[in-house]
Amino acid sequence: MTGPADPDALRAELLDRWERSASGWAARRERIRTFGMPVSEAMIEAVSPQPGQRVLELAAGVGDTGFLAAELLHPGGTLVSSDANEAMVEAARARALELGARNVEFARFELEWIDLPTAAVDAILIRWGLMFAVDPGAALSETRRVLRPGGRIALAVWDAPEHNPWATIPTQALVALGHIEPPDPTAPGMFALAAPGRLVTLLEDAGFTEVRVAPVDLEATHASLDAYIEETRDLSRAFDDSVNGLTEADRGALRSEMHALTAPFADGVSGALRMPARSLVASASS
Repeated sequence: MTGPADPDALRAELLDRWERSASGWAARRERIRTFGMPVSEAMIEAVSPQPGQRVLELAAGVGDTGFLAAELLHPGGTLVSSDANEAMVEAARARALELGARNVEFARFELEWIDLPTAAVDAILIRWGLMFAVDPGAALSETRRVLRPGGRIALAVWDAPEHNPWATIPTQALVALGHIEPPDPTAPGMFALAAPGRLVTLLEDAGFTEVRVAPVDLEATHASLDAYIEETRDLSRAFDDSVNGLTEADRGALRSEMHALTAPFADGVSGALRMPARSLVASASS
């Protein structure tokens, strides 16, 4: 991955990975919705959408958190569902049609450059997107700019790696077998904002007040190890790219390594996996 000295190239690389992952996220939208629902509900509760308001979701992916808000904005309110790449925006548009969500606008917005006027929205939602921003401080400054005075923001990031074995095991296995280098903990990624106090500092530095951060526990379930590997390949372009570069023998060794790492979470009879996950949900006022 391009280093921090070349932020534009890093942004382009991250966008490309998400663009190529969009079809997998769309195909597995129901599982993603179910898995993330406790986080989405906590975010909605934190911003308390009201009829007539205008709510912006950034890094929306297939849009499920925002669509929960949209239901509460009737009559007269609007959700703006946005993502940085067009494939995700189109996936969210298709999801809105499935759900019959009519009070939704769609846009392609970067986290660090939101093409809206100052004080344009009443609330902002960002589920599992801010940690991929090259400059999360600039992204939060932008969110505060487009929020009206007294508006609310709710965002979710992942807690530390030790609380999320479901997410770390694939990379851990690739590193153990020498196929990739250990990830740079300072680079944009799942755990970039997991350090204690990091979210509070970022939000306060951007001018937000009444900052609160709380953990939300989840559970990642899979019918089998092979189902886990297949889903990870669909949702993580970095993991899929790594697997595609392996020989059949190396893929077998990778499966064996992941089998050993997931053993503590496997049902001894069926082989089904139940792995813990933990997200952090932050909320604040502008």
